[in-house]
Amino acid sequence: MCITIFRYLSNFGKPWANITDEETGKEAISDGYLRLIRNYYRFGWIIPFFFGASPAICGSFLKGRKTNLPFENTPKGAKYLPYATSLRLSDLGYTNKSQSDLDITFNHLETYVKGLKKAIHKPSEEFAKLGVKKDGKYIQLNTNVLQIENELYAPIRPKRVVKGDESPSDALLRGGIEYIEVRSLDINPFTPIGVDETQIRFLDLFLIWCVLADAPEMNAEELACCRANWNNVILEGRKPGQVIGMGCGERKEPLAQVGKALFADLQRVAKVLDSCSGTKYLEVCLKLEEMFDNPQLTFSGRLLEKIKAQGIGGYGLSLAEEYHQQLVNTAYEVLTDDAFEHERISSIKRQADLEKSDTISFDEYLKLHAGPNNDGVAS
Repeated sequence: MCITIFRYLSNFGKPWANITDEETGKEAISDGYLRLIRNYYRFGWIIPFFFGASPAICGSFLKGRKTNLPFENTPKGAKYLPYATSLRLSDLGYTNKSQSDLDITFNHLETYVKGLKKAIHKPSEEFAKLGVKKDGKYIQLNTNVLQIENELYAPIRPKRVVKGDESPSDALLRGGIEYIEVRSLDINPFTPIGVDETQIRFLDLFLIWCVLADAPEMNAEELACCRANWNNVILEGRKPGQVIGMGCGERKEPLAQVGKALFADLQRVAKVLDSCSGTKYLEVCLKLEEMFDNPQLTFSGRLLEKIKAQGIGGYGLSLAEEYHQQLVNTAYEVLTDDAFEHERISSIKRQADLEKSDTISFDEYLKLHAGPNNDGVAS
């Protein structure tokens, strides 16, 4: 439960920018998405506050690893932080502190790509100690901080569907940002499909607000301050009196106060959406806003009580059995068993055809797609 991820893809760039032709409007579309990303970094900590679902880890996960975090123990052997929301997003999980000093910002697409390309050639002393090959076999692709571009651990990333063998960054340079990928949702353990309608509607509201709200450019210092806010919420988001740094630490305000101010704006967006489509976005706002005054209603608050009583494995197995029965007893609505079988066979054939088309060695492939770094190792 603790190390899985749900990706939410949003693609409303063209309507927002009033653009009908993607090619001529790609710069404006990309600027709009980068605006969204900057505000997401500033206020996206609200997502793990509400929906973080990894306040505990199995005790075996820390064997042989040093940590200064003040973990407490459950009778079943799990380790938890009393006010944690999403340990998956911490240094113990998805976030990699070795990437914290990479010069990657989100003000202009060209500078973002430049920073990303620079990062995949930045040497890592830690990885260099391991070497690249052992007994003639690769144990890692190279000794850089980022071994491939998709190793950039971030709560949100600009994306474009790649063509052929082009890299993700080259795809962005070719066509601009096509969509954004939200990577800060834990799997929702309270539904058999991993995400529920309330979460999706909240993301709709929040991402729309991120585009509409003021989004001044963000330098590396402010980005670091935003990451500090995220880390505080990840480790102690439900702590009574928890604060959020505003203006890069110039002042601190109670998390609940900042959250409620944000929701005043979100409710305005919700009312517009509800008036246009008869949806229930305002209901979502009212439901979630209660959590600022009662953090035990958050996913992490509810889940931690279950883990304390049943353990991670015990509660996880009980959910697995319950959801298995629900899903096997539910008829397909779109696909069929025959469709899945056809795709299985087709996938195996496509793999075989792709492997037959290989004409170069893996060493040559690495050099072709990344080029050598300073020590001559493919990177």
